[in-house]
Parts: sequence; C-alpha cells; structure tokens
Amino acid sequence: MEKILEEVEGAKSIGISGHTKPDGDCVGACMAMYMYLRKVMPEDTVIDVILEKPADIFNCIKDIEVIREYPRRQAYDVFIALDTTPDRMGSANVGYEKAHKTINVDHHLSNPGGSDVDYIYPNASSASELVFDVIEEADIDVDIAMAIYIGIIHDTGVMQYSNTSPKTLNTVAKLIPYGFDFTTLIDATFYQKTAVQNRLLGRVLLDSKLYEEGRIVVGGVSMELFKEFGADTNDTSGIVNQLRYTRNCEVAVFLYEKEPNTWKASLRANTDVNLALVAETFGGGGHAKASGCILEGTFDEVSGRITSEIAKNIG
Repeated sequence: MEKILEEVEGAKSIGISGHTKPDGDCVGACMAMYMYLRKVMPEDTVIDVILEKPADIFNCIKDIEVIREYPRRQAYDVFIALDTTPDRMGSANVGYEKAHKTINVDHHLSNPGGSDVDYIYPNASSASELVFDVIEEADIDVDIAMAIYIGIIHDTGVMQYSNTSPKTLNTVAKLIPYGFDFTTLIDATFYQKTAVQNRLLGRVLLDSKLYEEGRIVVGGVSMELFKEFGADTNDTSGIVNQLRYTRNCEVAVFLYEKEPNTWKASLRANTDVNLALVAETFGGGGHAKASGCILEGTFDEVSGRITSEIAKNIG
C-alpha cells in the first residue's frame, strides 16, 4: 500500500479501530485517519471510529466525540485496524471480521499480518507516523497534524525512546509548522498527572521490588489498591516509565490486576534485550524494548515467572 485513499476508493462505509485501552498513539492514529477520510471522502460515506473511551487528556483532539464503543450492525465496505492486531480490538473485531475488505496499519514487531492489505513497519516509531505516510500531505490540516503529533510523542516518550529515527524527527518537523501549541500538548497529555495518579505512582514506587541484583524492577497495583485510591487503569499511565528510571535498572515491569489473579504486564527496557520475545512466551507481544502480556496468579507468582523469563534474555 502506498496511499490509503487508493485502498478505500468507492467505499460507502469505513470502520476504524485500534487496540483496547487506547493509548496516545492509538487515539492519535485513529482520529487522524478519521479526520483525513472525512475530509477527502464523499459526504455520504459512513465513517466510524470504534474504541473504548480514551482518557480525558485526549479531549483536545478535534471530533473525539465521534468515537463509539461498538461497530454498526451492517458490514463495513472497508475496516482499518490501526496500531494493533485485529484480535486486540475488543468489540470492534466483529466489524473487522464482517468487513468486505480489511486493512492493517501497524508498527509492532509481533504483528504477523493477515489482513487483505497490510502496512506493517516495525522500524516506525508509531502507528501515527505510518498514518502520516499513507495520507496525502497536501490534505493535512492543523487538526490532523496535531493528532498525528500527539500519537508520535506518546509512543516515543517525546522523542526520547530508541524508536525515534531521523524519519520520525523529519515527520515531526513537517507537523509543527501547522501552528498547534505543541509545548502545551506535551505538558497536558504526557507529563501532567492528577493528584490521584501522583499518589498511586508514589505507592507503586514505595512498594517496588528489585530482582536479579537490581537489574529488574517490578511494581504493581492490585484491585484492592485501585479501590483504596479511587483509581482505575487510566491512572496507571506513565508508571512503568518511572520505574524504568531506577538507576542500574535494565528492565522495568509494571503489573496491574485486571481481575482477581489476572495481571496485565507492561515491560520496558533500558538495554538491548528483546522484550517482545519475553511477552510472546506469555501470549503477548509488542516491541523489543516495550511489550506487554497477561499472566495469572498472585502478584508474587507472576513477578517470579516474568522476571525469570526476562533474566534468561538479559544474560
């Protein structure tokens, strides 16, 4: 695929979705794609964005209110999966499975492809960077540019992570001249935390544990802790990265309890270790330095299993 418009030509209905618990890249990519197609497709084209409700910090994105939780009953002519494999889209997967044509745009190393059209580049910083590649630059406006920018800064840690390439920086250089307030966007969507988030972060750091002589750090939030702080999973954003800043840490692991004895693990690396392989061991996936998976057991059991697997890969 070179340009998305060629792939959706003639479509009367288009579905767009990303992974469950949408992060900044997922939301930015989906909304940028929506705004672009809304701009260039005929007015009577049905275009739906199907996602779980994004965090309130993304309310600055134009048209964010169009997001719906479930696909329409009728089959879409085209369904576009962004920043994910289709099986991780939750309720939107039904719309994907029924669609007459499917497209997958993603940057995850663990994505095997399998849509009618795949545009999967693991070397890209983000799905949002790939959206920039497949839309016509001449049709980008300030709102589309801002959505793409938000996606890129969230998946690159504001251009700090190793997935930031010269191409990424060149893309950002093309976006900033559209005139959105990028400094405010960085603060409001990436750095600022609520009081609840700060307190939850403090507890996780206080209770975090070191493994393998400090090379691995693990922190977690149980269902009881969520209740104690009046918090939910949206309040865990950024915790794994703060754990990663522990001196001498090579891998940070953040666990939160989704259901009793069911834990979502987020893995981040400071060294050259392939965490995607670790995550795949437990049925997950992602990138070499940023991956995730689901494990079952008590916190201590899960911590032991995942740190043992990580230790095999860091030597």
